[in-house]
Amino acid sequence: MKVIGLELYKWRHKRLFLMVLLFLLAEIGWAFAVTRISITRNPDQAGWEPLVATISAMNGFFLPILTAICVSRICDMEHKGNTWKLLYTLSVKRSTLYMAKSVSASIVMGVALSLQALAIVAFGIVHHFAPVPIWLLTRFILGTAVTTLVLIALQQWVSMAIKNQTFALTLGMVGSFVGLVADLLPSGVSKFFVWSYYTALSPITSVYADDKLHFVIRDSSLLWPQMAALLAVGMALYGVGSVHVARREG
Repeated sequence: MKVIGLELYKWRHKRLFLMVLLFLLAEIGWAFAVTRISITRNPDQAGWEPLVATISAMNGFFLPILTAICVSRICDMEHKGNTWKLLYTLSVKRSTLYMAKSVSASIVMGVALSLQALAIVAFGIVHHFAPVPIWLLTRFILGTAVTTLVLIALQQWVSMAIKNQTFALTLGMVGSFVGLVADLLPSGVSKFFVWSYYTALSPITSVYADDKLHFVIRDSSLLWPQMAALLAVGMALYGVGSVHVARREG
């Protein structure tokens, strides 16, 4: 807990939460504008489904780069001023530091996802949607959180293993592009890209029928195995990354 507290103290001046808030305002503002247009054109579809589907699609574009930036800013301190050797002097294990940074990044992104969920509920209430679908929103939050945790594990490994943070940020930008076009890729291909799971684990999907876009609630029994498999991948990425960083010199 002391190491985690130290991590939170070290990046108190980095304005991470302000940056997260600005990203969220851009994403949510865009998503809400798209949803309003959709509702105006198709009043019979006004409800939670198009809102959740739109936010899920936007997450595929915004959250990979946001995660990359947050993790990079949290991890780059140990690449400056030869901090690794200083930590060895203080008897701080790299594995412990790795865990603390992972928890710190998870806290930042957890705050972001919580604010996003509150914004979704507020939008639905303001537009007089049906009562808040707790189970639907819970599935949405879980799918988004699991995907983000896996991305944190991937980005942290890259950010701590490679001193030049350009590589980590580039990976985040590539992930944003993949997340944006994920639904256009064959399912056999997209499942190998973690960024595609922002839409793949969304409880709502869209289909075209009768020259009209329809929103369909996915069968939850199909999502849980995917979520469990993705969590296993995230744990593997974290474990391999922690061991790799702990064994590096300097």
